[in-house]
Amino acid sequence: MTKPEIRTFDDLEHLSWAVAARFEELACIKAIEKKTFTAALSGGSTPKLLYEILGSPAFAGRVRWPNVHLFQVDERCVGPDDPDSNYRLIRRAMLESSPLPEGNFHRMAAERPDREQAARDYTEDLARILRPAPGEFPRLELVLLGMGPDGHTASFFPGSAALDEQAAWVVPNYAEKLNAFRLTLTLPVLNAAAHVIFMVTGTDKAATLREVLEGPAELFPAQRIRPARGRVSWFVDGGAAQLLSPAARG
Repeated sequence: MTKPEIRTFDDLEHLSWAVAARFEELACIKAIEKKTFTAALSGGSTPKLLYEILGSPAFAGRVRWPNVHLFQVDERCVGPDDPDSNYRLIRRAMLESSPLPEGNFHRMAAERPDREQAARDYTEDLARILRPAPGEFPRLELVLLGMGPDGHTASFFPGSAALDEQAAWVVPNYAEKLNAFRLTLTLPVLNAAAHVIFMVTGTDKAATLREVLEGPAELFPAQRIRPARGRVSWFVDGGAAQLLSPAARG
């Protein structure tokens, strides 16, 4: 893995447009290569504006959407219309207005009672689209992640059992902090990605961001994102970046 790219923005709007531009760039490269562009999206409040940009009329002609397949990084074990559903957020912010073909978004059915089977079914969906070689993990072109004040990312919280998963692609994971189960892509899948972008905003994350980028390794789940054959970018606002050293800011 190369040295992480760190970019600082004045506010969430500028940050979101920059990520949208990177999404467009990567998608266009794959379109020129006549290959499918695959990305995994996270939930949470930070990427909502990004999804609204991607789903806006202004963006409709900038990406060859039939060439795009979108997956979920993780999902809460709730129904697709539940206010806490990541899919609901993505659908309302982006999918309802985007020209992305309906079958090109791959939803995690995390609300199913048999979470293990739901994980296996999502694994099959990944395999069908990404077609990795035998014994390899699927390689997404782009993974969008956030980070909480406690350093969690995706559905990996400090102490999560799923942090130790080395074989499965998708697993149920119990978040003790939230007293709830989630379905999540595993670290080996995230670390097989070609490009990972963290979107981090807010002063409440400043101290953790400094430790993640400048402190000892592996104190926080976000530090476990280290693609062996990919790159990591941190798109952060001024509040989150306020404690970073000039060297870390690049």
